[in-house]
Amino acid sequence: MTDSSVRIVSLIPGGTEILAALGLVDNIVGRSHECDYPPEIQNLPICTQARLNSNASSSEIHNQVNDLLQSALSIYQIKTDVLEQLQPTHIVTQDQCDVCAVSFHDVEKAVTTLVHSQPQIISLQPNILKDVWADIERVGNAFKVDSVKVIENLEARVRICQQKVQGLSLNELPTVACIEWTDPLMVAANWIPELVNLAGGQSLFCVTGQPSPILPWETLLASNPDAIVFMPCGFDLNRTRQEAQLLIQHSEWEKLHAAKSGRVYITDGNAYFNRPGPRLVDSLEILAEILHPEIFEYGYKGTGWEDV
Repeated sequence: MTDSSVRIVSLIPGGTEILAALGLVDNIVGRSHECDYPPEIQNLPICTQARLNSNASSSEIHNQVNDLLQSALSIYQIKTDVLEQLQPTHIVTQDQCDVCAVSFHDVEKAVTTLVHSQPQIISLQPNILKDVWADIERVGNAFKVDSVKVIENLEARVRICQQKVQGLSLNELPTVACIEWTDPLMVAANWIPELVNLAGGQSLFCVTGQPSPILPWETLLASNPDAIVFMPCGFDLNRTRQEAQLLIQHSEWEKLHAAKSGRVYITDGNAYFNRPGPRLVDSLEILAEILHPEIFEYGYKGTGWEDV
């Protein structure tokens, strides 16, 4: 049982989900504007706000992000007045991506302004699945909570997927392009290539553990993937459907093998693929279901993913 004097502010959705998986929901006193899962944290005070308009078009959002980063402004503001009121003992943040969440540097800066508390900062840095397990363990250790069962359970689910696709021959493993942004066109990297390969696919264009690269349209055409999976960063199923239409309207879309064979899918990237937390295993199961419906049926269709 965690000490009730522990007061955690989580400034990253994946971190919030890790805390919840470890049974620490009741110790969370504040969250970022993007933390929305599990549902019981949704009424907690919000400690951040975005400096950009997420309802804008993809290219506008991309330009806003670049402008902010070039002017050395971060994309998110921390509401230090709210932090001051909450008097957290710990703040969970990340040091991985300046576009995904409040940066470690910003949190450090904000903490120096606090008068009434000196919270400990726990910064997560996940690039691959193994890092996510390490983050879960680190958060567990910080709060003296046993993380072994949580990690074993997640690893067991990964192994089930692995075992079921083990017998497939190379030509039964579809080549897959995972689209993380549509304008400019970018492919999802970090842990995504690893998930694709574990789910019985062959990931194209990017290297596990590396940042997401921009993908020239000609390269997409030339490599002609068997399947295309949309998972734009921060977007739910509805917004992803709109984003996918931008590419589908491209004059050469119909030339693509995936378009011809109907193997184009949209996912709820915001809930699953973009968040390095326990639900990356759900994301793996979603990919397995998409790529090998003859082997897997987890029941995510309609909520986690849909056909285009």
